[in-house]
Amino acid sequence: MERIADFLFEAGMLKRIPRSGYHFLGGGKESIAEHSFMITTIAFALSRMDETVDAGKLLAMCLVHDLPEARTGDLNYVQKKYCSADEARAVADQARGLPFGKEYAALVEEFNACETLEARLAKDADQLAFVLDLRTLMDTGHNGADKWLAVVLERLVTEPGRKLADAIVSRAWDDWWLTGYSE
Repeated sequence: MERIADFLFEAGMLKRIPRSGYHFLGGGKESIAEHSFMITTIAFALSRMDETVDAGKLLAMCLVHDLPEARTGDLNYVQKKYCSADEARAVADQARGLPFGKEYAALVEEFNACETLEARLAKDADQLAFVLDLRTLMDTGHNGADKWLAVVLERLVTEPGRKLADAIVSRAWDDWWLTGYSE
């Protein structure tokens, strides 16, 4: 039980570790935990768009995909040109002694391999979270976010992911607030 408690404390570190890519945008910020929450929420929606998806696996994959960053930190695109993180070692060390360690390690490995439908949808959810942030930054006057949008949209690999991206891009970040309620 102590090993599970330690694992949970380690997962909690993700609330304190900022994602590093936002420095290039000139605005926006989030912790790794906030990012994981958002992509898991997106994955829930994506799982309802295709009835062949193993929703439980997809959600679990999104929830744990960045847990190794509790040990490695978050390296952005530029940092990865100069530094590398030993994610496999971090996952192995995190999984050691956990009753669900093999399942955890398999989920991260499947996410990284991006070969199954669930992994492709998880990767799309990862990108769609960025699309949402970029749209919000664009709508709130941050210059430069529009430059990144086309790049991120090109990374989408599933039809449900592309359809959801089209809907996100066609809406303003606050449309839900202005039109999404009734009195």
